[in-house]
Amino acid sequence: IIALVTKMRHTQQRLQQELGREPTREETAFASNISMEEFSRVESFSRNPISLNRPIGENDDNCFMEFMNDTRTEKPEAVASNEMLRDKLESVLMTLAPREREIIRMRYGLTDGYNYTLEELGKIFRVTRERIRQIETKAMKKLQNPNRIAQLAGFLEKVQ
Repeated sequence: IIALVTKMRHTQQRLQQELGREPTREETAFASNISMEEFSRVESFSRNPISLNRPIGENDDNCFMEFMNDTRTEKPEAVASNEMLRDKLESVLMTLAPREREIIRMRYGLTDGYNYTLEELGKIFRVTRERIRQIETKAMKKLQNPNRIAQLAGFLEKVQ
């Protein structure tokens, strides 16, 4: 149906350019190579909204809504996986010194979702941005330790 609606609209636009006026329904149907009956049926679908609770077939118990994804909600397995990742990441971060831990959290938005700049962190911790960069580098090297990486192994993508 969607393909037919698209085809009809393209044909209608093409005819309008060629004729210099709005084409008639008959002209559009003829140029689209479909019967007037089919044209009318498809045209009604494109104009009238269809209930998502409407059965798909005549003898079918399924409705359109059953085949639609709800993109507004996260899948339960993704929520659980993210929660597990947060817990593991928190336990790995706890192995760092308190200052290193806070800088990493704030630099990568793990606290409030905002990624602080070196300059902003320098003001917060009352040190230069270069000192923040050094602390961050030192903390990242610690986090790359095989024992710490092993704790996150199930969540890390294999780089090939």
